[in-house]
Amino acid sequence: MIEEYRNLINGKMIATNRWMDVVNPANEEIIGKVPSCGEEQLNEAVAAARQAFKSWSKTSIEERRDVLHAIADTIEASHDELFRLLTREQGKPHAQAEMEIGGAPANIRAQASLEFQDVINEDSQDRLSRTRRVPVGVVGGIVPWNFPVLMAIQKIAPALLSGCTIVLKPSPFTPLTTLKIAELIADRVPAGVLNIITGEDSLGPLITAHKDIDKVTFTGSTATGKKIMEGASKDLKRITLELGGNDASIVLPDADVKKVAEQLFWASFSNAGQICVAAKRIYIHEDIYDELSSAITAYAKEVKVGDGSEQGTGVGPIQNKKQFDRVCELIQDAKDNGYKFLLGGDVDPSGSGYYVPISILDNPPEDARIVAEEQFGPVMPLMKFSTEEEVIERANNTEYGLAGAIWTENPDKGVEIAEQLETGTVWVNEFLHLNPLAPFGGHKQSGFGVEYGMEGLKEFTYAQVITVKHDAARA
Repeated sequence: MIEEYRNLINGKMIATNRWMDVVNPANEEIIGKVPSCGEEQLNEAVAAARQAFKSWSKTSIEERRDVLHAIADTIEASHDELFRLLTREQGKPHAQAEMEIGGAPANIRAQASLEFQDVINEDSQDRLSRTRRVPVGVVGGIVPWNFPVLMAIQKIAPALLSGCTIVLKPSPFTPLTTLKIAELIADRVPAGVLNIITGEDSLGPLITAHKDIDKVTFTGSTATGKKIMEGASKDLKRITLELGGNDASIVLPDADVKKVAEQLFWASFSNAGQICVAAKRIYIHEDIYDELSSAITAYAKEVKVGDGSEQGTGVGPIQNKKQFDRVCELIQDAKDNGYKFLLGGDVDPSGSGYYVPISILDNPPEDARIVAEEQFGPVMPLMKFSTEEEVIERANNTEYGLAGAIWTENPDKGVEIAEQLETGTVWVNEFLHLNPLAPFGGHKQSGFGVEYGMEGLKEFTYAQVITVKHDAARA
């Protein structure tokens, strides 16, 4: 029997009379049903959040931390059940699902450690002026399907810590683990403070347009982010948008080929390439291009593509049919244009599951779609470069600016180049590391605002300045 999951509204697990199927991308089997909510359920959730905000916004930081720690403890206690469910709905291998579920409590606790301090603007004989932070109100959170739990936590934790309440919408492709967490924590969070509702993509615009939602935080594509920004502008909602990226990795000629080959592989192919900050364009200096491209290809041949629940799987399926079709289209475009594949490039349409073979391209042109567009799949274009000036210009020649990486035995040189990249995050000799105490956000069309750290927490608040004029007697 297929399990039916409930939504969390006003502290209770609620069903509806309309349901959506959730599919395992490894075999295309239905593994669960979730409510398909519309305007009526959204209004209920927002009303609950609005009512709860009146008291939650007045709680102490210690009380809010206690709730966040309770959420973290609950996730930790249910680790095994949650990571297995995550693999079934998202497709990622068990080891990567364990990292996501295991990382969620640590992420919550790190963000819960933050705290605002009033800023004294003036303390003079005439007056005392200070700036304090006050919560925005009701937050609408829209979560993607590639890291459904971590991206949910990325929005829930700062919202609750700041004194906001939240209505969260998981992706219709991956709502199960989030709803299971909702069920586990329903009695550990005050009613209405955290509401989680599921629905089709049409639910997102309703959240953006809702008159009683004060802020929208969204992770997803740049195209959808622009629509959210447009919709939010009608009543000047606050927004945080973490959007697409076409992240470049630059490998300098002094890099250790054997060490870098494996690191670059996982920088590109972790989570089947479905990571906003994955290495999507690899620029390798011509002096080591042949050696490094051969080493990456050789390593890739050892990695198993398959069902994430099977032992030894390193790369799972694409999460959903729509994205699968898009990745296949990009691969077919590369083949139609005669670009050379060092590995992969042939998708078997006959089997079940959304599997794309690990595909590595040999020096396609800069204007190739496989280079110019965000692949979001297990496809890696390798390109040669000759000079630092050339590769910096090529890396920056994109509408995106989310992340990038430099690989070198000279960290100072790596930092020198990193400072010239037009991205929000740059790693030197590392990849995919995000610190919840450091701000994360994109430049250009990769985002608006930031998440994480004090800068991210501030985005859930207004600044309020209180000035007290001293009476003449004090003088």
